[in-house]
Amino acid sequence: MNEEIGAVYRAESRRVFATLVRLLGDFDLAEEALHEAFRAALEQWPREGIPHNPRAWLVSAGRFKAIDAIRRRARFDPLEEEHAETLAAEDSPEKEEIEDDRLRLIFTCCHPALAPDAQVALTLREVCGLKTEEIAAAFLTPAPTLAQRIVRAKTKIRDARIPYEVPGAAELAERLDAVLRVVYLVFNEGYSASSGESATRADLSGEALRLARLLVDLLPEPEAMGLLALMLLHESRRAARTSSSGDLILLDKQDRNRWDKNLIAEGVALVEKALASRRFGPYSLQAAISAVHAEARLPEATDWPQIVALYDVLARLDPSPVVALNRAVAVAMRDGPAVGLQLIEEILKEGELADYHLAHAAHADLCRRLGRNFEARASYVRALALTRQEPERRFLQRRLAEL
Repeated sequence: MNEEIGAVYRAESRRVFATLVRLLGDFDLAEEALHEAFRAALEQWPREGIPHNPRAWLVSAGRFKAIDAIRRRARFDPLEEEHAETLAAEDSPEKEEIEDDRLRLIFTCCHPALAPDAQVALTLREVCGLKTEEIAAAFLTPAPTLAQRIVRAKTKIRDARIPYEVPGAAELAERLDAVLRVVYLVFNEGYSASSGESATRADLSGEALRLARLLVDLLPEPEAMGLLALMLLHESRRAARTSSSGDLILLDKQDRNRWDKNLIAEGVALVEKALASRRFGPYSLQAAISAVHAEARLPEATDWPQIVALYDVLARLDPSPVVALNRAVAVAMRDGPAVGLQLIEEILKEGELADYHLAHAAHADLCRRLGRNFEARASYVRALALTRQEPERRFLQRRLAEL
């Protein structure tokens, strides 16, 4: 039974939390109520069985546990009793409200009153339940810095009385960028976990896809479609990315028969629609690059000149060291490893990717292909020291052993 309750926790805890935030109006109180609800489930469900709708049961239990906690505090503060009575008088949430609560919570966490980095960090922590260390890895930021950022953001929401709602049509478009960035970071953590025993976390990438579909339904803007397309095209390769033992398989070695053709078709159609709008942005361009990979039946059939051309546009539209790195790898495939290596060495000299393990892994790979084994070994060692994901560590160790 504990395993079944654990499965419910993994599937429903963040949805329950989002609804409790709306009902209770406070992050910390909602977190406490969530834990109390699951504590009650551990006591009652083994005797009574798991309810037909565990999410609604947990929301109701958490709500009343919070009301009880407020009433206990009311002995010292009469205003708390008033708060408890208000919560108790409210109707139970409708199913449709519960379904939409995570979307409401995302827009609350991405409110423009919060700094952009705080928006993303708070949403990853509170909506998706990522650990501070996982968010820090996504941001390339120290974990204590991220923890302080999250605390400040929650305080700002409380003190500024930021409403828990999806914004109206007039505000929606301008607030979409932060939300898309959040959804993509959630997907990335699921598609390529920042740490741990597994290369992927299907629960996170699946949740990001669900949120992206909701966003496209809510606001069918080109970049929302582009992001959904990008994630679908990446997701189409999930089954082929690791071996039966959990080891990584690089793109050019994957069994393309295992790629999900339905996801590819859906992703390609979305990216074509986004590009046709002529209002596309970075996500649509990245999706276009992924579509070129997806449409190549064999690795040697990949249209590398087209990929480099798309990276050229992306680098002008949204310049960043990671985009420059990915472009350099594509150039190496088009023009040869020596040309790509020169570009990567220039990027590494700038220092922004000094602690980014994939930059050192790419440098090592091009050195290896050029027969510069001493430099390759040094870069593989550096990449190995920086990565925290076990499948990546095993891959890098195999490369070192081959040298």
